[in-house]
Amino acid sequence: MINLDILETLVAASLVLLLGRKLVSSSSLLRTYSIPEPVVGGLLVALLLFGLRSFSNVQVQFDNSLQGPLMLAFFATIGLNANLASLKAGGRTLALFLGVVLGLLILQDAIGIGMAKMMGLDPLIGLLGASISLSGGHGTGAAWGRVFAERHGLAAATEIAIACATFGLILGGLIGGPVAGFLVKRVKLPGAEATQANEEKAPLSFEQPKAVQLITPQAFIEALALIAVCLSAGTMIANQLNGTAFELPTFVCVLFVGVLLSNGLSLFGYKIFERSILVLGNVSLSLFLAMALMSLRLWDLASLALPVLLILAVQAAAMAAYAVFVTFRVMGKNYDAAVLAAGHCGFGLGATPTAIANMQAVTDRFGPSPLAFLVVPMVSAFFIDIANAIVIKLFLALPIYN
Repeated sequence: MINLDILETLVAASLVLLLGRKLVSSSSLLRTYSIPEPVVGGLLVALLLFGLRSFSNVQVQFDNSLQGPLMLAFFATIGLNANLASLKAGGRTLALFLGVVLGLLILQDAIGIGMAKMMGLDPLIGLLGASISLSGGHGTGAAWGRVFAERHGLAAATEIAIACATFGLILGGLIGGPVAGFLVKRVKLPGAEATQANEEKAPLSFEQPKAVQLITPQAFIEALALIAVCLSAGTMIANQLNGTAFELPTFVCVLFVGVLLSNGLSLFGYKIFERSILVLGNVSLSLFLAMALMSLRLWDLASLALPVLLILAVQAAAMAAYAVFVTFRVMGKNYDAAVLAAGHCGFGLGATPTAIANMQAVTDRFGPSPLAFLVVPMVSAFFIDIANAIVIKLFLALPIYN
């Protein structure tokens, strides 16, 4: 067993990002399918560690203490970058996309339960391989896995949920780019004038992770302090809501505090220096994804029973088809809709950071899409958890579990 401490893990994550960047820049195939750099580097390292464990019985243990704070910091920057006036302007699109997302949640749970019943499995296993662990991610999967184990007596429910969420995280980062590439061929791409207009309209955005941002030490420290306030206050609120009817994941509370803080300060004439927020947000996103993917326990996926793997494979195919035939069409069948479809694949199977990384890979190649980067973070980081909880409870109320 090789144990890496927190600093060594940080170094490893940085090297994973550099490896991913090198591989993407030197591979036309990866660029063609817009595979995010953290996904490429992280998955390759995870495969190497899986081979090392399988053939030499050597294991590498990372210290992932920073993974949680990095994820929360990323959501804090989304909140701090959210302008309520812009959200109001995009309200109709936001509501429309939320309806599309709600449809996928219902489809995923119907597929999971239907396939579980068809193969003679407990329907609860089908739910774990559906919106609970896919659209919900690791946090939601672990929470509901514990509920299924304690209240319904489902053995190894938490382990199944975590493994399903891990499988989804991988596929969410792999299919978003190809789906967007398929759709982009069917739309008119933003020309040079439209691209310039978009950049002038929204010059600071998560969709430009490689853009040079001129910031000062004072602005950097200010942004760091604001993020720290979001993490502290958001965690405190989440702890207070824990166990109540209003319980929410910590990252949702952190994002909500960021929205209130940035828009509250603007009412008093204080403008946050957005460039430093974006720099820290993209750094947090990249490092979080690198740590999450390089730490994947691929042997847990290999040990999944064949029926569960079959359910997940069908869910992945359903996600790709839904993005092409529903998300893309409902959202307007244009370039923004193609980028939204890539983001939907990311959080429909994985998590919000995967969705952002998918969209960054697409917009880096084809041009900016401010609308997608306005809508996806708010829906995938906030509204989806509330909608998912309602859908899960509705499916649990069905009489098929008796």
